[in-house]
Amino acid sequence: MIGVRSARKVRTARPVTLPAATALVAALALVAGCSASGAGAGDEGAGTPRMTIGMVTHSGEGDTFWDIVQNGAERAAAKDRVKFLYANDEEGAKQAELVQSYIDQKVDGLIVTLAKPEALKAVVRKAVAHGIPVITINSGGQFSKAYGALTHIGQDESVAGKAVGEELGRRGRKKALCVIHEQGNVSLEDRCAGVRKGFSGTVENLNVDGTNAPASQSSIEAKLQSDSSIDSIVTLGAPMAAISVKAKQEAGSQAQIATFDLNVAVVKLLKAKDVTFAVDQQPYLQGYEAVDLLALHKANANVLGGGRPVLTGPQLVSGKDVPKLEEYTGRGTR
Repeated sequence: MIGVRSARKVRTARPVTLPAATALVAALALVAGCSASGAGAGDEGAGTPRMTIGMVTHSGEGDTFWDIVQNGAERAAAKDRVKFLYANDEEGAKQAELVQSYIDQKVDGLIVTLAKPEALKAVVRKAVAHGIPVITINSGGQFSKAYGALTHIGQDESVAGKAVGEELGRRGRKKALCVIHEQGNVSLEDRCAGVRKGFSGTVENLNVDGTNAPASQSSIEAKLQSDSSIDSIVTLGAPMAAISVKAKQEAGSQAQIATFDLNVAVVKLLKAKDVTFAVDQQPYLQGYEAVDLLALHKANANVLGGGRPVLTGPQLVSGKDVPKLEEYTGRGTR
């Protein structure tokens, strides 16, 4: 969900337009008197965005998870002829300021993460009050409906954590270290609580600074050296898995490592059996479905979920899944 990154904040906006060839085909269809790409009467042309959607996440720089989310969002934006804007900040107050900036720009829809729900509550409600439909993704799903969002797209973190705990039990593990790389992130805390619920053994949380890889490695290494009974490590983001592998090696530990989320590096670690299994919440779907649903809501008043979250996970993957995962992670869709 959140990985290791530098302290520098990232605030970017990446407009998305249809590829030239697609736009040309759509334009020719319009000349022929046909509706192109689902365009309705009054559309100015296939290359003209029908709406603008802003996404604001709690990501920091260098988190590969959010690259995959953006890939999905951009693919849907190209399909739906949407201008897609993206901004991010790991600090809740700064994230709220970014949401406010999109309200000021009068975007047609907002996609927001709720890792720090209290910091976002007022501004999300303000967007809804201004008539801007909001979809929450990835984190804080339990707050989404109360804040006025149309729906939440992501995985139930407690359910995902419980699945990890149960899998550790099936593998005969007795004591797990759950590594939290961002204090105050409700989703990460829910994951560790879920692991504890599903695991028949003991779970101990360890807070590390996810923005500082060497310090995180040292903290994990020190914990493993001081407690040889730890036989499993659960990391809550893909970049932390590689750090834990190094910490384990330096500590001379035999602990097995499991992680939440995928990237190219995690698939390599699965292949090498340095990571035993991973939890895939399908971030590509979170970006894609959020943009697509906002476009459908504007065009046809569609809403998914029926008042409940739209779940994209969890899906547990292991070494046997590597051949397909290598292909998908390589193209930035898993």
